[in-house]
Amino acid sequence: MITQELGGGTVHPLPADFRKAIESNAKAKSLWCDITPLARNEWICWVTSPKQEATRERRIKVGIDKMQGGMRRPCCWPGCPHR
Repeated sequence: MITQELGGGTVHPLPADFRKAIESNAKAKSLWCDITPLARNEWICWVTSPKQEATRERRIKVGIDKMQGGMRRPCCWPGCPHR
């Protein structure tokens, strides 16, 4: 069995908690491997940008749900300011 390595973004590395959530969901993992590094960067920045841990945890959960539905970038967010 071949395992596919999950890549990070253009600026941000993939954090361990977000990686674990993606790896635990086949549809999200498949989408993650299919999107561009810039799109992955947007997801990572969206998940890691909140100040409160509860918000970050909620964004991971919501992000996985949205990726399951085929969403390739976070919606209604101005984008990563770091690129």
